[in-house]
Amino acid sequence: MIHLIVGNTGSGKTTYSNALKKKTNGIIFSIDKWNNTLFLADKKPTDGLEWFLERIERAEKMIMDLVKQLENSNTDSILDLGLSKFEHREKFRKFAKLNDFAIKIHFLDIPQETRLNRVMKRNTEKGETFEFEVSKENFDFMESWFEKPTEKEMIGGITITEQENV
Repeated sequence: MIHLIVGNTGSGKTTYSNALKKKTNGIIFSIDKWNNTLFLADKKPTDGLEWFLERIERAEKMIMDLVKQLENSNTDSILDLGLSKFEHREKFRKFAKLNDFAIKIHFLDIPQETRLNRVMKRNTEKGETFEFEVSKENFDFMESWFEKPTEKEMIGGITITEQENV
């Protein structure tokens, strides 16, 4: 099973993914961890969104190869990849369909104020799920970038409105 973890910045995707891992014994792919480990040390101040998107695309090619291997071993894949855009989620739905893999969307629909408070707290505390600081400016950008899943996307999926319901 491929689990698509969807939610805007600060919704708790990584925390949710860790809880889902315990339930499914799956493997988590967290784009924040990949970006932090593989790319952020090379980022220049002039590098913007396109720089990140190109690297995410490369990372996802590797992730898809690993997901195929996990599916062939009957191991769930938990994709904590942001998945902020319909087309990004569609890419993974098409990948699953092409390979005859089961897929489920998990949408963390958490209020903006709650998410912003979490992000600011995470920036300060730098706890378990901290990979890099998210500025208020970046948070606000993601508010306009994020596309909420459609009703059709959510058929057979799970919507989480409170983190305690993991």
